[in-house]
Amino acid sequence: MEDFSPYLPILEQTSLFRGIPRGNLEELFRCFRPALRSYARGELVLLAGYDNRDIGVVLSGRLEALKTTPGGNQVVMAVQEAGDIFGDVLSGSHVKSPVTVRAQTDARVLFIAYDRVISPCGQGHAAHGQLLRNLVGAISDKYFALNRRVDLLILRSLRQRIALFLLDAARQAGKDTFLLPYDREGLAAYLNCNRAALSRELSRMAAEGLLICRKNQVTLLRPTALEDCLRQ
Repeated sequence: MEDFSPYLPILEQTSLFRGIPRGNLEELFRCFRPALRSYARGELVLLAGYDNRDIGVVLSGRLEALKTTPGGNQVVMAVQEAGDIFGDVLSGSHVKSPVTVRAQTDARVLFIAYDRVISPCGQGHAAHGQLLRNLVGAISDKYFALNRRVDLLILRSLRQRIALFLLDAARQAGKDTFLLPYDREGLAAYLNCNRAALSRELSRMAAEGLLICRKNQVTLLRPTALEDCLRQ
């Protein structure tokens, strides 16, 4: 079996394994026999249109989930970083993957077979019940995150979509200065807009004293004004 000990601190913080003592976690891994895989930047992890029966845990690096529009454009649906999980919703369904998952940077991923997670072995591990509760909670969180993405995409103006995205990012960071998970091209794809239009609107917002944007670092100067923008 692979040596997972270097990754235990990360695994303990994931939504899937949270609350499971380290000794119990190592016991579960001996039962599940998960696989460790490494990916180079740009390499495909999962291809749209194919089955997926594994739950993935990002151990290092960053992945992006992409959906292709009827016009052939790729929209970033989500970005997964170290500690994030993916495939937890899809692996429990017989529907083929609607998204392609690609390594945004060099990355290492742990894969666990979904069937082993939902079917306790004969050992009766005490941590298995907690793991199943965590899985249900993670799937529920994904539902609400998807609903939030819909809230963003149905906003009428690009400024409103930018404002909602930045306010959410600031809340998650717990401060008004934070790093964006995307470069300018990736953010444009996530907001479903043209990159040039995004750059123009960010420049206008900066000129109006709403924010400071330096590459992927953003400082919100007037968060209440951004909130007012959403109510217009």
